[in-house]
Amino acid sequence: MIRIEKATKEDWSEISEIYREGIQTKNATFRTETPTWEEWNASHHQHSRFIAVEVNEVIGWCAIAPVSTRFEYRGVAEVSVYVKQGVIGKGIGSLLMEAVIKSSEENGIWTLYSSLFPENEASVKLHLKYGFRRIGYREK
Repeated sequence: MIRIEKATKEDWSEISEIYREGIQTKNATFRTETPTWEEWNASHHQHSRFIAVEVNEVIGWCAIAPVSTRFEYRGVAEVSVYVKQGVIGKGIGSLLMEAVIKSSEENGIWTLYSSLFPENEASVKLHLKYGFRRIGYREK
């Protein structure tokens, strides 16, 4: 059984390992190195951080980050959802997405967005499933 729990600093080693796996795919983020806990913690909202746990192992995580420090953008956040390699396709992303959407709404976030690589088909499908829509693409 998969449980969704609030993510804490104590989960960072497992969260960062899943993040590292995502970096290595080259289709989850432009980052080339996993951030430190301090960097990650400072750049994400304190609310709306979750982990997926199966048999006491963290197998996925999600969080939201503010897109701007400007007051007018206080309710806009970027979603990150990462699932451990080897367990993709088991509905873990959906469980995490449901938790982060609910929590974001409870915490005054009115717009969620993600920047996705089109090659990351699982993530694109997940976001479309939850009402996200494609609004454009970047070149070069």
